[in-house]
Amino acid sequence: MVPVAERPSSNLLIRTWNAVWRPTPGSLRLLALLGVIGNVVIVVSGGAVRVTKSGLGCPDWPRCTGDSLVPTHSPEHHVLNMSIEFGNRLITFVVLGIGVLVFVAALRLRPRRRGLVWWALAQPMSVVAQAVIGGIVVLTELHPAAVSLHFLVSPALLVFCVALWVRAGEGDAPPRRLAGPRTRALAAALLVSCAAVLVAGTVVTGTGPHAGDAEARRYGFNITDVARIHGELAWATIALAAAVIVALYRSGAAAGRDLGPARRRGLELAGIIVAQGAVGYIQYALGVPEGLVLLHMLGAVLMWITAFRLFFALRDRGPVPTAEEAPPVASRAEAPQPA
Repeated sequence: MVPVAERPSSNLLIRTWNAVWRPTPGSLRLLALLGVIGNVVIVVSGGAVRVTKSGLGCPDWPRCTGDSLVPTHSPEHHVLNMSIEFGNRLITFVVLGIGVLVFVAALRLRPRRRGLVWWALAQPMSVVAQAVIGGIVVLTELHPAAVSLHFLVSPALLVFCVALWVRAGEGDAPPRRLAGPRTRALAAALLVSCAAVLVAGTVVTGTGPHAGDAEARRYGFNITDVARIHGELAWATIALAAAVIVALYRSGAAAGRDLGPARRRGLELAGIIVAQGAVGYIQYALGVPEGLVLLHMLGAVLMWITAFRLFFALRDRGPVPTAEEAPPVASRAEAPQPA
């Protein structure tokens, strides 16, 4: 008789349990994507904390107030500000939970892929580090250096999330380079330029009006100077993205190299950077309105994710392993007999 494939359960809880305890490469990749989305959400929610001046809505850490883990009535803090800050903390726990599920699924995947396990382990560990830095931000009353570090940990965590998301959808063969040394060097320089834009953006935010609280300290820089540096780095990033795209299209499809995904990632990245530049100039001209600040932060993390996807698309690691290869076991009849 031909075996009948088992249908997936219609129960969401059972399907979630199977995705974690009996994972497939596809379900692990879906969990990794949820980790990427969760970290994007926490960046935007952190931006909402800043633009609504809710950074000290919960003035203590790890409690919201001195005697309560949740927001309570306080004459010094409005309930809306407390709720926004507390909501951002709750999202951190959600992202931590996703990270734990991803790690368990990577451990349970068969055949076990050690590289994926390490990428998965980095996620919950990084979220814990992010929570500790968030506590430092509150205890230092939103010092701009601590706030900048708090934001920059999220792009660092996204490196692990995106790497796991990409690696879960490919094999473990030695990397086969799809582009030449010059193109790969340009892509690496593009990554560095994107990182520099993110760092400069935190300095602009730490100098501008959205400090997270009216009494919070600011960087002592001139806002026009830091905004100009940020803009120049953005123009350099656009130029590098254009150079990578030109190099990818000039490479052709020689030697069976499939550069289609890399070209798509390059075009996506160029579009995001151009849109980011437009939003940046508009928000500067309009006096940095809150809604455009959040849109600009969302664009920043999307740019970072796409830049890493482009970098990964420049090599191929073969198909996803589907079955564990084990050496055949000799039967007793075939076993060598002693002389």
